[in-house]
Amino acid sequence: MTISNRLLLCAQFVRPGDRVADVGCDHGYLGIHLLQSGIAQSVIASDINEMPLKSAVKNAEKYGYSEQMHFYLSDGVRNIPRDFDALICAGMGGDTMVSILTDAPWLKSENYRLILQCQSKTPLLRRYLSENGWCIIKESLARDGKFLYTVMEVIYAPGTVLTPGQWYISPALVQDNAPELPEYRQRIVDGLALAAEHKDDPLLKAALNELKEDTHGNG
Repeated sequence: MTISNRLLLCAQFVRPGDRVADVGCDHGYLGIHLLQSGIAQSVIASDINEMPLKSAVKNAEKYGYSEQMHFYLSDGVRNIPRDFDALICAGMGGDTMVSILTDAPWLKSENYRLILQCQSKTPLLRRYLSENGWCIIKESLARDGKFLYTVMEVIYAPGTVLTPGQWYISPALVQDNAPELPEYRQRIVDGLALAAEHKDDPLLKAALNELKEDTHGNG
């Protein structure tokens, strides 16, 4: 079974033996891959829409993993059990992830790790995480076609608040130093520069100046 590079990167953040909750599971391929690879112990697969969830159930049956996957129709984590180690949200916008986390304060526990892959509004998500006690401990990049996606591992550990520039490129992403990072950084700077021409936003300009200074500082 072939899955996308962004989902493969999500899988790399899962620890051996993890009980995984894949929220917004769509076709269920990520959960099936985690079980096929022997990484995950079990998978909770949920989706807000009935049709994708039915597709995930059929795929689990097709590949022989029905007993290790448990399916729930759920808006975010509202209707799923809480007996998991890693929560994966992949393929949704940062604003949707913020809504899911806001509605589930019980996730603020050392019992859970978050594995998040944004399709859009990633700076919004990073800002929310840092201002609400979450810490990005690892973040890396995956190329899928012409797009570059990040995947981040997050734990609840209040203390560090990111700067405006770090909402766009986190310290964890810098430390990871993936081969795609220079291209990603340039895309971010170019996008911020274009936005700054049309919007008088002090935080946006602060982020742009911070990233420009950091680029010059690192030669």
